Amino acid sequence: MVLRSSLLCALLITAASSTADARRFRVVPELFDPDQTGAVSAHWRPFSGPGNSDPALLLDKLAPTATNAAAGAEIDGASGIVLSELGFDVYRGGHCGAGAPRFNVTTVSGATYLFFFGCSDGDHTPSPSKPARFVRVRFHDADARPQLTTNPPWPGFGRARIASITIIFDEGTDMGSGFVALDDIDVNGELVGRGNDRDDDD
Repeated sequence: MVLRSSLLCALLITAASSTADARRFRVVPELFDPDQTGAVSAHWRPFSGPGNSDPALLLDKLAPTATNAAAGAEIDGASGIVLSELGFDVYRGGHCGAGAPRFNVTTVSGATYLFFFGCSDGDHTPSPSKPARFVRVRFHDADARPQLTTNPPWPGFGRARIASITIIFDEGTDMGSGFVALDDIDVNGELVGRGNDRDDDD
């Protein structure tokens, strides 16, 4: 009886630990528009086609790139993780440049350092779930671009401990369509296909 009780207790502790370690990421839309240009927007919206309410993250910058404004999103829950995988599905008719949409990944290694992962730099394959409309993008160590030349090298996937991850869309209509839609945003193999549980519109 004592052995059975001890075993049950150990199983409960293990289950509780596993639940605590499970991490559910959220992708929360954000705007940077200090001059109140109104040229940028960021929303989760139905995007897959008539009769399908599958949401995608829609980002717009309907102004020249030089405009001091950007659309984007924060990956809520990324702080403190070791990053092993990163990517998204990008709409074939939207903009996919070297600078936008991109992940801004801030690492923690004594000090914080910022690295960029631009859409066009990743590996591109058809999206498994919607190949006619979206391209799957996955990033590798060679795709990391440091913010400053004085940064130490990218630590590598599977080793980089993260302070924050954001998605930035700041290339405007002079460089492309000024629009992109992202879906199945991949952080450590967890695909996020909708936004902030509190309000998918913000």
